[in-house]
Amino acid sequence: MNYILHLETATSVCSAAVAADGKLLASVSISEGYKHAENLLPLCEKVLAEAKITFDDLVAVAVSAGPGSYTGLRIGVSTAKGICYGLDIPLITVPTLEILARVFKAEHPAFDGYIAPMIDARRMEVYTNVFDSNLKALMNASPLVIDETAYQEYLSEHKLAFIGDGASKCAEIIGIHPNADFSFEVQLEAKGMTDYAYEAFSKQDFADLAYFEPEYLKPYQGTPPPAGINAGKQV
Repeated sequence: MNYILHLETATSVCSAAVAADGKLLASVSISEGYKHAENLLPLCEKVLAEAKITFDDLVAVAVSAGPGSYTGLRIGVSTAKGICYGLDIPLITVPTLEILARVFKAEHPAFDGYIAPMIDARRMEVYTNVFDSNLKALMNASPLVIDETAYQEYLSEHKLAFIGDGASKCAEIIGIHPNADFSFEVQLEAKGMTDYAYEAFSKQDFADLAYFEPEYLKPYQGTPPPAGINAGKQV
């Protein structure tokens, strides 16, 4: 069996999952704000225990590649790289917005419209993409400032499900539209990676452990620490 560990840390939700040959065995998640540094490894140990395997049984680690929280992504990728280096196994990277779309599709298989996953990028901006019902990306993942014209080219002809933690701000601007649906509550979780990760593993489509960096899409925008305090604000 090909056991793969999956890690998701791009938002305030921290999660881990284990799959065997693409079939989900166990999944755990926790939402305690941006405490991924202290929560991620214990979640890995918990999900491996639930799957009744150990780190030594793993053939690869899959990690959310972004976009999302700068700090969260760095923690997830650093943890994944550390496990891969220690076990001498490959790293698989999965586009974060596609994970969100896959989770939605798994929970709503009958939905045949377009899917717009959205991750809050502060103020009136989101990280977003648009996928068709077969999970084919229709644009490049990008930061987008939401205004009244956003998504009109898709809404004019297709049902569009807005999902993710950035969807609420989009609803405020776009308002009521016959093709817009903001009713879906979908949580970004590692369990959404399993199909993508196993396909990548089968093709030996692996990331470079030494040089891979998450897809931030925007420069880091931290808050300088107060004088005399060696700390920064997470984003």
